Amino acid sequence: MGSAGLEIARAKMVDAGVDPVAIETFAHYYRLLEHGETGLIAESSIEPVDIERLADADVPADVAADALRQTAIIKLNGGLGTSMGMDRAKSLLCVRRGLSFLDIIARQVLHLRDKYDAPLPLLFMNSFRTHEDTLEALARYENLAVDGLPLDFLQNKEPKLLAKGLIPASYPKDPDLEWCPPGHGDVYTALRGSGLLDRLIERGFRYVFISNSDNLGAVPAPEVAGWFAESGAPFAIEAVRRTPSDKKGGHFARRKADGRLVLRETAQTAKEDLAALADLERHRFTSTNNLWIDLRALRDTLDQRDGVLGLPLIKNVKTLDPGDPTTPEVIQIETAMGAAIEVFEGATLIEVGRDRFVPVKTTNDLLVLRSDVYTIGADFVLDLVAADVPYVDLDPAHYKLVGEFDKRFPEGAPSMAKASSLKIEGDWTFGHGVEIVGEVELDADTAQRVPAGEVITGTDG
Repeated sequence: MGSAGLEIARAKMVDAGVDPVAIETFAHYYRLLEHGETGLIAESSIEPVDIERLADADVPADVAADALRQTAIIKLNGGLGTSMGMDRAKSLLCVRRGLSFLDIIARQVLHLRDKYDAPLPLLFMNSFRTHEDTLEALARYENLAVDGLPLDFLQNKEPKLLAKGLIPASYPKDPDLEWCPPGHGDVYTALRGSGLLDRLIERGFRYVFISNSDNLGAVPAPEVAGWFAESGAPFAIEAVRRTPSDKKGGHFARRKADGRLVLRETAQTAKEDLAALADLERHRFTSTNNLWIDLRALRDTLDQRDGVLGLPLIKNVKTLDPGDPTTPEVIQIETAMGAAIEVFEGATLIEVGRDRFVPVKTTNDLLVLRSDVYTIGADFVLDLVAADVPYVDLDPAHYKLVGEFDKRFPEGAPSMAKASSLKIEGDWTFGHGVEIVGEVELDADTAQRVPAGEVITGTDG
């Protein structure tokens, strides 16, 4: 049934108007899946890495500025924030002073353009669900688009496959659920298929900086651009030291067979290797998903590979309707864009500060971002003013969804610049100007409204 399944999937993608490059890429991974490829990376096949620190790099200011002038920016913006109860682009969430992620990103880029006299084109890779909302929100920035280049391009979509038989799933109740995104590794396929890769090169851009729109620390900093230009590498990823909150996440390693760098995600780790994955002393670095790529090297590599970069397969098993566990089990074929590090000979890593990695995946992260842990200056860059980023654990029964979260912080987030951690169980509502100091735990038995101006001091405050 495998080959028949691929032909059915091909026809479905053609009927939906999916780009031919994306269809061939899907076919590549379908065949791997059909032949039993799991995408797993065994612990025995890799070894830990040690990497250079950006803080130790000495990049001349003129080199940094020149590299920035040759750089284009891509923000991955296809996420809806469904895990937080949203049904539109997560980047529309308010962060501070009425500004959304999109507002801050736009202002960061406009500031850099003025300061360095750099064109810095900004492109968003949207999904069909985030495209309209994003462009509508950015319409207020009349000078944001660069002549000859769009503000966005669309990521591709592919059919979910029934785990039994690898046939495209059918769901008449909600046909949209028959489709899924191919993971952020699709950025390379979408760049090529849209023609944007060639257009950027033709317009004189040498490098591209790619990052997630929910990470406001991912600014195309000139010092990083200059380091990448001086390195001569075709591909680089900014890495950070792993912390306890990263134990379940991916990490970098070096493959013993050929010495190439690899990025191993949790979904690519066998159960017997999960302890090694979580070992922060052994595997010390995780990805920020901030990537620097030489556009010519990307084009040449895609040409050599007939348009299919050949990233490692990620086999994601879910139910057809994520909200209904009784629906059939399906396989979503995915790739991670950072995994391209193993494709490019001479690819490298650079260790950056945690200030370049401020992702918002949950309302726990959102609370920190909305608090005074960070300030936002005239350049709209986040500046960590607290001694460290506090650990936050909010009761999901009351705070997981943005709408419910906002009801409990109606007058803004509490001050957390002096907090080590905040754990909340039960239903607590906060008044204006509350301050959290040290390690604070609020339990369900005494759940109440915290009065305006209250200072809650924990065990080490």
